[in-house]
Amino acid sequence: MTFESLPVELIADILGELDLESLITLSYLSRRLYDIASDTSLNPWRRPILRNLRSTKYEEALKNLSVRHTVPRQNWIEILSLASPSFILYEATLPNLKSSEWEECFNRRFIPGWRRWKKDGSWKEAYLKMLYRVSHRSGTSCTADESWTKYIVLNRNGSANELEITSRGFNPLVLFNEMKLQSNLSHLETRIRLVLELADVRILAFGTLNRPRSTLTVNPNAHMFLHPPGITAETLGPTSGSQRRPSSRESRLIEDHGVYPVLDSSLPSYSASSSSTTYTRLVHPLPAPSHANYPFYTPGGGDKRWLGSGEVEEEGLRWVGGLMIIAQIVGPHTHDLSGDWLPLQDLDLVIGPGRQQYASFTWSDLWAMAPWMEERITKKIQGPGLGN
Repeated sequence: MTFESLPVELIADILGELDLESLITLSYLSRRLYDIASDTSLNPWRRPILRNLRSTKYEEALKNLSVRHTVPRQNWIEILSLASPSFILYEATLPNLKSSEWEECFNRRFIPGWRRWKKDGSWKEAYLKMLYRVSHRSGTSCTADESWTKYIVLNRNGSANELEITSRGFNPLVLFNEMKLQSNLSHLETRIRLVLELADVRILAFGTLNRPRSTLTVNPNAHMFLHPPGITAETLGPTSGSQRRPSSRESRLIEDHGVYPVLDSSLPSYSASSSSTTYTRLVHPLPAPSHANYPFYTPGGGDKRWLGSGEVEEEGLRWVGGLMIIAQIVGPHTHDLSGDWLPLQDLDLVIGPGRQQYASFTWSDLWAMAPWMEERITKKIQGPGLGN
């Protein structure tokens, strides 16, 4: 039996184990291999492309992959969604995509709040301008195109505020220290969690943990934002593409909330919900490989939303006071080790090279990344205060 006499699915699976240069060569050796390599349903290119996107150095063949007729165009949506800005802007030969495909690339790569930059031009123009803006801001302190930075605060009473401050003076540690002072929590350590990482930004949450004597200071929404109800660190994702959230009646039968029982009468009523919904892996925007299964747990060490045992926070503490949510621009040095802090948590996320550039995080971004929170928040307030 010869190699080409094997079933096409098996041949495509074998081709998927090759590097890009070898796969390009093999795809032109015969008509049968050409047809298999260019088949959009078999698509042996996806695995070697993803291996490149997950590595720190791309193969030389990736740069001019768009000129190869055997490479299905669908692969470029993934490349344009996850590849580094410098590679796309200055190295890659871009493919000829439809307007709808450029729009898909934009929606997969950028957070929803950035759609406001789309003016009258094409989606390709909007995508490239946005990517250049991100590339520029990731390495400089320039705020000419975004003079005000927005962020979200989840309050312990169930409401949430969308606030803004001048970008030139945006310092999340200073902002959160002021929040702690106003809530009489300045004696507590600031805890910072990496919620989600995308291609160009990562979403950070600032909060405080404590053992409160009363539930009045507990913030159930902070816990639910970081830990979607019904999902644990062992939940790698649904087998059928979605997972139903347990109803309030069913949640009585499971202990998946640890120190935050959803139906505990000692907690405010807004922390419980009688509705059920489904969780699906986030696609718009598309998470970075470290959070590929989001909102489910992604193994590999980058997803640190669950730092305790099971559903219990580290040391059995509770989130108290407000939780501040911001968007930090990811640059070439953002992941460099900068001190003796624990990696990917607390001060390591905000102190050091490549950690001082931020972008706006708005309501639309919150609903896209945590849709289960929309029914949990009792009042959405634009600006400071308690709302009308």
